[in-house]
Amino acid sequence: MKEFRIGMIGFGTVGTGVAACIQKNCDLMAARIGIRPVLARIMVRNLDVDRGVEVAEGVLTTNVDDVLNADDIDVVVELIGGTTDARTFVLQAINNGKSIVTANKALLAFHGAEIFAAAEANNVDVYFEASTAGGIPIIKTLREGLAGNRIESIYAILNGTCNYILTRMEHEGIAFAEVLDEAQKLGYAEADPSFDIDGDDTAHKTVILTALAFGRWFDVARMHTSGIRGLDVQDIENAAGMGYKIKLLAIVKPAGNDVDMRVHPVLIPASSMLGQVSDVFNAVCVKGDAVGETMFYGRGAGRDATASAVVADLLEVGLNIAHDSARRVVPFQAHDTYGELTPIDDVRSRYYIRLQVEDKPDVLSRITHIFGESNISIASILQKETTEPVPVVLMTHIAREKDVQSALQKIAGLDVVSDEPVLLRVEDL
Repeated sequence: MKEFRIGMIGFGTVGTGVAACIQKNCDLMAARIGIRPVLARIMVRNLDVDRGVEVAEGVLTTNVDDVLNADDIDVVVELIGGTTDARTFVLQAINNGKSIVTANKALLAFHGAEIFAAAEANNVDVYFEASTAGGIPIIKTLREGLAGNRIESIYAILNGTCNYILTRMEHEGIAFAEVLDEAQKLGYAEADPSFDIDGDDTAHKTVILTALAFGRWFDVARMHTSGIRGLDVQDIENAAGMGYKIKLLAIVKPAGNDVDMRVHPVLIPASSMLGQVSDVFNAVCVKGDAVGETMFYGRGAGRDATASAVVADLLEVGLNIAHDSARRVVPFQAHDTYGELTPIDDVRSRYYIRLQVEDKPDVLSRITHIFGESNISIASILQKETTEPVPVVLMTHIAREKDVQSALQKIAGLDVVSDEPVLLRVEDL
C-alpha cells in the first residue's frame, strides 16, 4: 500500500498523543483512506527525554531541517506553539512544497492571511482543526458541512479552564481566586493562567472561526476582549436567581455591513444549550440561514482530544496525496462581503448592572433618572435587604454600549454610590 510520510515539529503532550494514536490505529486508518500514514521524523530539543511513547530508531532528530527540507517528508505537523519560530518553520515547509497540519491558534490569528497566501502560491494544504475547540470538528463543519449557508451567528464556549472555574463558582459558591488555585493544582489551569482567564486564548480561536464564517482575517488586537479575572461570586448567584448563567463567550454575528466579534463574560439563559455546558467542556453554536441552529459539544483540550483532531487532518492530507488532489478543500477562501469590526461602543445589548449604594429614599430615582437621560430603559430592579452599602441589580432592555458606559460613569460619581459599578452583557440566544 502507498504511504505518506509525516514530519513533526514538537513532541510534547499533543505530539505524543498523535504518535500514540497513529501507532494504535494505523491499520484502521490505512484501510479507511487507502494510504498508510508513517510517522517518519520528529524534531525535538532533547533526544534523551522519556516521553512515554516509543518511536522507531532514527525518527527523532534535533535538526529542524531534517523535517522541513527532507525530500521524503510529505506533510509537516507544527506543534511547538508561539508565533515566531512556528511562523518561520511553517512558511519554510510551505515554500518547500509540504502541506501543513497545525494546532497553533495564535499563529493563525496573527499570521493566517500570510500563511494561507503562501499555501495557495505553493499549491499545498493547510489543515488546522486542532487549533479551535480541540476534538470538536468545528473547522471542518464551517469549511465543508455549512459551506452552503450564510452564517447568522456563532456563540461559543472555547476555553475549558474558564468554564471549569465558572462551574465551580456557580455550584459551590467559591470565590474566583480559590477556584483558580485549585484548578492550577489539578492541572486545569497553567502556572500563569493569564492567557486563559483574560480571554486571549478564546479571542485567538474566535478570529479563526470568524475568518471561516465571514471570509476575512480581522485584527485580534482590535476586537473587544475581556476575561473572568476577578468575577464576583455574588454576580453568579444573582444571575442564577434570574434564570441565567455566566459564561465566557465568543460572540460573532453580522452587524449591518460590519461584523460584531467579541469575547467577554455574558449572562445567558440557564436553560439554553450553552447554559448546560459545564466543567472543562467546550461548545459551539452556529446558526446558518439554511440549516438553522446547530451545536457542537465536546472536549476542547487535552492530549487525546487534540491529537484526534490532528490525526484527522493528517488523514485528509493523506487522501489528497493518494488522489493527487491538493487543495481539494481550500483551507481559507476570502469572500470579503463585510466591512470592519463593530466597535464595542456601537454594540447593542441588554445589560446586567450591579451597584453598591447607600440606603436613602432618593437613590433609585437619581439612578434611573440618569439612565433615562441616556435613553436606557430599565427592565427590572432587584434590591436585597442587607447592611450598607446595599447591592442594587438592574437589568436593562437593549441599549447601546456607549450610552450605558456614559451613564455608569455619571452614576459612579454620585455621592450615594460606593465602589465601581459592575457591568455584564446579556445574550438571550
